[in-house]
Amino acid sequence: MIQFIEPTALDLWTMPQPLLFETAADFSEGFAAVRWSAGFGYIDRTGNIAVELADTVEVVGNFSEGLAVAQAGVYYGYINATGDWAIPVQFRQAKAFADGLAAVQAERRYGYVNTRGHWEIEPQFDLAGDFSEGLAAVKQDGLYGYVNREGAIAIPVQFRDAWRFADQRAVIKVDGKRGYIDPTGAISIPLTFDGAFTFAEGLARVRQGNQWGFIDPSGTQVIPLQFDYASDFSEQRAVVLQEGKWSYVNPQGDKVIEGQFAYAADFSEGLAVVQIEGQYGYVDREGKIAIAPQFQNAGPFSEGLARVQVDQRWGFIDPTGQFLTQATTRQGGG
Repeated sequence: MIQFIEPTALDLWTMPQPLLFETAADFSEGFAAVRWSAGFGYIDRTGNIAVELADTVEVVGNFSEGLAVAQAGVYYGYINATGDWAIPVQFRQAKAFADGLAAVQAERRYGYVNTRGHWEIEPQFDLAGDFSEGLAAVKQDGLYGYVNREGAIAIPVQFRDAWRFADQRAVIKVDGKRGYIDPTGAISIPLTFDGAFTFAEGLARVRQGNQWGFIDPSGTQVIPLQFDYASDFSEQRAVVLQEGKWSYVNPQGDKVIEGQFAYAADFSEGLAVVQIEGQYGYVDREGKIAIAPQFQNAGPFSEGLARVQVDQRWGFIDPTGQFLTQATTRQGGG
């Protein structure tokens, strides 16, 4: 239970106040996008405003490979860490950079640009995904295939759906069923699943009917189909729902964390968000309460900080539950 102590007048003068914002995103590459009453931009990990954006900028994404997607009007471009336009606003859609390339839509077709804004793969696709393990899923004439970084078709367009590669496996869909291919395009795990997802930490969650389990890259059922829902593995833990109860399993399928959770999220930096009695807090990998449930909402830890919602506003806490405060900002700013 949190006990509130009435502060004295001196306490009120010296007590550091939490930095709270109207909206906040996770930290990425040292910055987090925030919106405050008088502006919009990015703070650094000390809480200082590192980038204040112009009024014409309406939406921004997380930084990836030194650049962040930003929207001005109906078009998108990319800004750098100083808030300047590194790639001018010109795209109808734009995704974050991955492996040095970003999928963007120029008028009607998608292609890929490099971090200088030059076309590496000319616009020619109906849709385009991120590069992963040297390949990216693309859509043409209603079907999906894969291109390599030179823009050549590496796996012919033929699938109803296709996801990114991980562990040399990618989910594809044919005739309503899902399975996996290898980087040559050969079927490596038969198309027998109603639901299949990208590999994470050597395992992929799959679904048959209403039951979920996990397979390895050979297609072996490592954790049997038994759950009502399952999330990806993260830090050797996966959230599962069974008989109305949320818990965490290890890669062997053993339940290692059980509790009265109304909601449970993936682990990140050793902690995971859980909801208990309507409030959000964090548990550690052994299932112990690390930060007591006290927030209206909460996000994952990223670069040592997590965003949490208090009184309809957002702040940031460290792994001990301490808020990023105005005092932190003064100290960080010198």
